[in-house]
Amino acid sequence: MNTPPAIRVMVIDDSSVVRQLMQQLLAQTADIRVIGTAPDPVFALRKMHQEWPDVILLDIEMPRMDGITFLRQIMATRPTPVIMCSARAGDSSHVAAEALAAGAVSVIARPQLGVREFLQEAVVELASAIRTAMRAGPGSRNGVATPVPAPTRSVPQLSRLRPVKAASREILHDAGWTSGLQRYTADAVLNPPGPEDGYRPPTARVVAIGASTGGPQALERVLGRLDRRCPGIVVVQHMPQRFTRSFAERLHRLSGAEVKEAEHLDVILPGRVLIAPGGKHLVVRRDGLQYYVETLEGPLVSRHKPSVDVLFRSLAKAAGSNAVGIIMTGMGDDGARGMREMADCGAATYAQDEASSVVFGMPKEAIHMGGVGDVLPLDNISAVIEKYASRESQ
Repeated sequence: MNTPPAIRVMVIDDSSVVRQLMQQLLAQTADIRVIGTAPDPVFALRKMHQEWPDVILLDIEMPRMDGITFLRQIMATRPTPVIMCSARAGDSSHVAAEALAAGAVSVIARPQLGVREFLQEAVVELASAIRTAMRAGPGSRNGVATPVPAPTRSVPQLSRLRPVKAASREILHDAGWTSGLQRYTADAVLNPPGPEDGYRPPTARVVAIGASTGGPQALERVLGRLDRRCPGIVVVQHMPQRFTRSFAERLHRLSGAEVKEAEHLDVILPGRVLIAPGGKHLVVRRDGLQYYVETLEGPLVSRHKPSVDVLFRSLAKAAGSNAVGIIMTGMGDDGARGMREMADCGAATYAQDEASSVVFGMPKEAIHMGGVGDVLPLDNISAVIEKYASRESQ
């Protein structure tokens, strides 16, 4: 049996000690190869154009260009899995949330002191995060990353971007939200939909949205245009525990609807948006004509918790033809199987189009699986949701 090529990693950090340590420690891992190191993104790009990495390990504070700015530019031009690794750890989560919103697969903090000891102890976790990031990456197949086509929308070229001064930032470590080697399907949490789930007596519509990389900004645009006349909405955005509450609070300030982090047994109501809490699966249940949610423990499904596949399957079972599914920008394929199950149960299903997606991974896989009824630009999604506010408006 052929051995898959090693995962190619680029380390970008202004600390020469960190660069040297990461290269030495990761060299002990047979399936990971550090193809280069650089003290800042500008210098890194020169090397990356010669051999593009499968995964990037990226610091936050660096000369000439800060890590989050570089992360946004990478995601806009050539989406590549990025693990943020900060030299400063603190109690603030806003920068970590900013990094995740910009497209980072995960965030790892390292201490300002005792860096050598920390990295030596954390090398197993770091290697696991790299493998997970590789599998989540666009176009990855059996450990080999395929080239990503240029986006159809106009974006600035990385080589022409001017460096910016790095701001003072802190980051909070919250590991484990996508780590793990075993891949489970939604079967680990819920039984598949059966013949009885295809038709349900008419009720108010329930809309389920799934998103990952690029999702926070996309959700801001979609939910920011809704008000309390919108149908009940449930959302899975891939995001770690401790960040989803502040994310929901931000969305609430931007939207005319009520937006909150979902709690166990919350009722789904018109004008309410429930955001899946990080680290738990969100499941929709039905009691008569009323829908509510449960937050469940369980394994990572499609390498995520919360998982879009779990949410979509639960809504297919609970609501059948009363459900609406929307899959948005993101790496990987979480939600593709669940959307097909929703379509098979009579739900209306939509995918965000490639031109408006930061990463056209999850929508593309859902389309390939035959579960998508229509493909929409981001700016049209709010209007589609609004039309399901009442059956008379359809």
